[in-house]
Order: sequence, then C-alpha cells, then structure tokens
Amino acid sequence: MRRDTFLKSLAALAAAGALPSLAWAAANIKMMIPANPGGGWDTTGRALGKALQEAGGAASVSYDNKGGAAGAIGLAQFVNGSKGDANAMMTMGAVMLGGIITGKPPVSLSQATPLARITSEYNVFVLPADSKLKTMKDVVEQMKKDPGSVKWGGGSRGSTEHIAAAMIAREVGVDPSKINYVAFRGGGEATAAILGGNVTVGGSGYSEFAEYITTGKMRAVAVTSDTRIKGLDAPTLKEQGINVVIGNWRGVYGAAGITPEQRKGLIEMIVKATKTKAWAESLEKNGWTPALMTGADFEKFVDDEFASLRAVMAKSGMI
Repeated sequence: MRRDTFLKSLAALAAAGALPSLAWAAANIKMMIPANPGGGWDTTGRALGKALQEAGGAASVSYDNKGGAAGAIGLAQFVNGSKGDANAMMTMGAVMLGGIITGKPPVSLSQATPLARITSEYNVFVLPADSKLKTMKDVVEQMKKDPGSVKWGGGSRGSTEHIAAAMIAREVGVDPSKINYVAFRGGGEATAAILGGNVTVGGSGYSEFAEYITTGKMRAVAVTSDTRIKGLDAPTLKEQGINVVIGNWRGVYGAAGITPEQRKGLIEMIVKATKTKAWAESLEKNGWTPALMTGADFEKFVDDEFASLRAVMAKSGMI
C-alpha cells in the first residue's frame, strides 16, 4: 500500500473511533513555557516533556521559553500562534491567574483549552545567607518601621509569593499597598537577586530554592503551608503568629480550537505520563505534590481559583 494511502486510511480509522485516541496523539509536542529558564514553569514543562516521551505519548518534545508579565506574553504567543494545533501544550499555574487579574492582558486564558492540573506546592520565604535579618520576625519588625525598606523578591506581579507578601503585611498591621515588591521574569533571575543581596527577602516554590537552602546560601524563614514541609527546617507562617496559608499549583493547557477528541487524546497522554518513573522522580526531586485533575473538573477549578484570588487580592489591597 502506498504511504499516502496508508496515512489516509489511518486518519479515517481514527476519525471513526476505530483507533484509541492515543494512537492519533501528536508525535512531536511543542511545549510553550511562558517564563524564562530556571523557574517552576520551566522545570515543570521539561519534567512533563521527559515523562511524555517515557510514556510513549510523544516521540519528541521541543520547548519555547517566553517569559514576562506573569506568563501573559507567552500566553499571547500560544493563543495566537497555535490555534487548532493538537501538538501544542503550555505550562501555567496560579501565578498566571494572578498576573491576568492585575495586568489585564489583551488575551484571555479562556482562549486556550484546559487540559490538566498536575502538581501543587507551597512557597518558602528565604533570606540571603549574610543578611542582617535572621528570622521572619526580623523581616516583619523592619517592615513595620519602614515598609519600603524591605524588598520582597519573587515572580511576576500577582504571583503567589506577591499575594503572600501582601497578606503578611495586612496580618501584621502594615498597609499592603506600601510593600516594596520586586517582580522578576523567571525563577532564575529572582534566585540571582537573592543570592546577590539585591532583595531583602525572596519567595518561591521550595523546589526552586532547595539547592541553595541545603548549601547554606539561603536561610529559609517561613513556609506558606498549613504544616511544615517535609525535609525543610522552616516554620510555617501560622506557627509564627501570621495567619497566612496560600498554595501554588501548576497545570497544562492545549491550543485554542482543538477538537474534543484531540483534547481527550492530550489529556490521556498527560495522565499516562504522570504514571512514569521519570515523573515520580521529578516529584521527589522537586518536592512537588501530585495533584492530577483533568478536563471539565480542571476547567471549573480554574474558574473558582480566579474568583478566590480576586477576593484575596482585593482584600490585600492589590487591586
């Protein structure tokens, strides 16, 4: 049989449902990472890509880092450049929602196709090793004296660490609108600023700081979880009398305009990838909590998160 005839026959079988959806899955996944290299979305996207290949759902995965504006720049490129492309995926998460709320970009997340939430983790706040401040109590006391003198470094405006910093200020009696928050385009830039002493206190997911905490280059002073994080000797904010708990999560979207069957196939690929050894190793290495949620459930979760974040940010004086 001629190759073109064979491919047409295969396409007809797939369209008729005679083949399982994974048989028609993309062989070459194009992963949009709407952040600069070195951060949580970058790590997540590359870990997922490796797992997709191990699971057999993708023959290859290419990556495109496009940082800025809490992921809005990468989102715009993804929405406008990948319409109908069942080979395309984009990493995203709670940070993007916060950025959309504060930045009001010309593109909307609803223009892309929700596939799955895959991980969750909490933030950790750190001080440079040589900082004159030693604890979160020191940070709070300095902020009470002069809010602007404490530079909070982290991801884009509206990120979970930005929201957490505003919530901390509110809880200790400081006007949240007066906090001095320095936004970075990616985790790599934020890490460099913390190590260089260019910010007072830094915040991000534990996975991004773990190496530097372990080697003593950063001092972990608080986590935003309800209970302490396994393997990390740092108290929760609640333990320190600051009633703030906020989590981060990361997910995957597909392109706009893909068919329900194509969406189903991509979701099946992701689910299968989360069962691989490569993915299990990534969870362990980065301290991520598995948080798989797919399809319509994930879509509703995102809508609910938008509403929740708007309420928290309004209460904290961020919008």
